[in-house]
Amino acid sequence: MQKSFTDQMGREITINYPPKRIVSIVPSQTELLFDLGLDQEIIGLTKFCIHPIEKFAERTKVGGTKKLNIDLINDLKPDLIIGNKEENTQSDIEDLAEYFPVWMSDIFTLDDAMKTISQIGVLVDRAPEASYLNHLISAGFNDLKTLALQHNIDKKVAYLIWRKPFMAAGKNTFIDDILLNNGMTNVVLQSRYPEITLAELKDTDCNLILLSSEPYPFSEKHISEIQAAIPNVKVMLVDGEMFSWYGSRLVKAVQYFFEFQKELY
Repeated sequence: MQKSFTDQMGREITINYPPKRIVSIVPSQTELLFDLGLDQEIIGLTKFCIHPIEKFAERTKVGGTKKLNIDLINDLKPDLIIGNKEENTQSDIEDLAEYFPVWMSDIFTLDDAMKTISQIGVLVDRAPEASYLNHLISAGFNDLKTLALQHNIDKKVAYLIWRKPFMAAGKNTFIDDILLNNGMTNVVLQSRYPEITLAELKDTDCNLILLSSEPYPFSEKHISEIQAAIPNVKVMLVDGEMFSWYGSRLVKAVQYFFEFQKELY
């Protein structure tokens, strides 16, 4: 049976339904597909799609999110490719879309992420499973927002994702929305992922700097480096997957943020 769907970039695709040969080119969405109960249907994924690790080992790796191996994907003959506007390169997507149905997400907020989970659930014939995941995520994040208010968490925060040069998550990012959901206001007002110097950070009203574990692997030594430049600011290492993965990882993120908030009050 053939079915048509419209992705989050307004593109219509027609697929054999339900799809049996899926290539997933975004790590958080790959994890979602497995958590929705798919298994053998997922025939290809990127080298960064490491969760769940036992599934990763068994699958064909089709390159990285930004540099896909188009020839290898062609050889796999997928009946559906699932990507994301920010994570994947436009030219790769255009090349693939000439030959295969490519469904793209475009995510900026927690609500966008839940909408994506629902839509992917329908796309792969796992709507009830997607609905249950969204129930857990919605309930969990509502509780987190309530707790942040109860404990008067009101932190001015910068979230760093890269070093040399330092880069931060700014406005119009999923990370910015996750910060807001946990009582934190982003001091970086530029859109997307601007470069920022420690001197510029010092001039903000920031009282908390979060160092992500990805894409740059910040460690304890970087806390000292930043603390020396900005002595009056609290600096913490955080799990980047919990702040930036927008699939079923959000279920695990709820527990992570319950513990994380305790360090803020």
